[in-house]
Amino acid sequence: MCLTVVPILIIITSYIGREILKERISVPAIYLKKGTITMKKFLAILLALGLIAGLLAGCGNAAASAASEAAASEAAASEAAASEAAADAQSGEAKHFVIATDTVFRPFEFTDDSGAFVGIDVDILAAIAEDQGFTYDLNSLGWDSAIAACQAGQADGMIAGASITDERKSNGWIFSDGYYQATQCMAVAADSDITGFDGLSGQTVAVKTGTQGAAYAESLQAEYGFEITYMDDSPTMYQAVTGGQAVACFEDTPIMADSIKSGVALKIVEGSENEGSPYGFAVFSADKQELIDLFNAGLANIKANGKYDEILAKYLG
Repeated sequence: MCLTVVPILIIITSYIGREILKERISVPAIYLKKGTITMKKFLAILLALGLIAGLLAGCGNAAASAASEAAASEAAASEAAASEAAADAQSGEAKHFVIATDTVFRPFEFTDDSGAFVGIDVDILAAIAEDQGFTYDLNSLGWDSAIAACQAGQADGMIAGASITDERKSNGWIFSDGYYQATQCMAVAADSDITGFDGLSGQTVAVKTGTQGAAYAESLQAEYGFEITYMDDSPTMYQAVTGGQAVACFEDTPIMADSIKSGVALKIVEGSENEGSPYGFAVFSADKQELIDLFNAGLANIKANGKYDEILAKYLG
């Protein structure tokens, strides 16, 4: 509207300027006096000036009205967004996540005799999801594949007996609070005469790629002079020892103890445990912090109500 008025103002202003110049007077000299401006022209000028003032006032009111309408529109949009958020919260619609895990890491995740996928990690996740009101798909992918899925955005988080370490944090892992304190140990064949790290000199030991067991073996390698062979999963690592391809393996102590209890022909070397570190639920993007917060809140609740202890007792006795 105001853009349309501008040409009109220019025409009127030009007219006033011509009238003033024809009478050879300056603007301050405009007054009713013989020899200056006629009454008719004076009134015409006043009328023109009044019209200009009215048009400018109209533009100002239009601008103010437009600004007011914009502010009202923005406020309405904010109110609508808030109402939508409140409606979502009241609707009780559960958030859904994709969680990756290992294939075999007894007793934290494994397939039982009935074909069901079970374990400490599986039950803890289920209890936390129920407590916090979210749903999830649990995909048993294997250790390396679970990490890759999270890093590629194909999974939201990972629960697989992952030890919380500074090195992993520096490599982009974002951990929950610890949910289980675990040490690592060395195991040898049930009939082996190896009683300590000294017996590893010149020998080969087996480890699972990317695990704290592997890191523990690597930290001892130079001191005790042994070779390391890397495996993709725990069963293959155990088979390397029982089959004679390696004289020992390094594994998380609770996993090793459960595997031996389940019939694996190995034994833990006494005194071989390290200080260990806690297991944590992990995500690989700050955008997934909400999932970490939900896990932490749920973990605290199931510890307080006794569910956590029930889960541990179920698998560890």
